[in-house]
Amino acid sequence: MVSRHVNWKFVGTLVVLPLLWLLMMLMGTGPLDRSIYQALYAGDRRAWAAIAHFFTSLGEPTLLIPAAVAAWLWLWYAGRGRLGLALLAIAMIGRLLSESQKYWIARVRPDLEVHLVVVKTQSFPSGHASSSMIFYLALALALASGTRWARAAAAAAICLSLLIGTSRVMLGVHWPSDVIGGWAFGLLWVLVTMRAAERLLRAGPPNAQAGRDDY
Repeated sequence: MVSRHVNWKFVGTLVVLPLLWLLMMLMGTGPLDRSIYQALYAGDRRAWAAIAHFFTSLGEPTLLIPAAVAAWLWLWYAGRGRLGLALLAIAMIGRLLSESQKYWIARVRPDLEVHLVVVKTQSFPSGHASSSMIFYLALALALASGTRWARAAAAAAICLSLLIGTSRVMLGVHWPSDVIGGWAFGLLWVLVTMRAAERLLRAGPPNAQAGRDDY
């Protein structure tokens, strides 16, 4: 009989993240949400608004989508094309699922303050929060896996996503619960898909190549 070690921390995380997403969906826009929103809003603080605009730009789809394609091409050139393709698929499908949730849930954007950036979609979850968590964390895990920099790279990616998500509240276009829901979904998606991708890549024929791919 083969004994398999169960990573209970990982299992617990997979349970907690969907529950957190659900909690943010069901209990968002309440008094706590509103008070945090108003405390973070940067409308009358120009320096904070400028910082928020900078970080929100790092989560724009016009940056993340080309960056995902560029990462795939770079990894392909480096002989790790299958890993690059997996990273691209994780980023693109994750964004599609995040945007689909917006139309399904159809939460209205906050209107307590003037929006400091133009927005056209619904509110929950925050696409900037989810997409930045997915892309930057998946990229960090893909590039730094197995090195001494793995934890630092993952921590840096998560911190960047936290700043990007927070900037959306500062700019007045998201409830805090939208952002937390986006982070929860993004982190869950990366944890599930990256582990699945790693297993599929390891299961491939060791000497098989496709083009320049020798991962």
